[in-house]
Amino acid sequence: MSRDSSYAKQICNVCATICDACAAECGKFKDEHCQKCADLCQKCADECRKMAA
Repeated sequence: MSRDSSYAKQICNVCATICDACAAECGKFKDEHCQKCADLCQKCADECRKMAA
């Protein structure tokens, strides 16, 4: 992004997709650390989507 890459938006979208998948997987477990991971992954996905916009 700092180099104004023509692929920056695509990379951010892929990152968001991966973080969504991680959040969904971790969210299946009731352990506190898994729920925390799911929350953080979802926040990362949201930020990646903002950067891709």
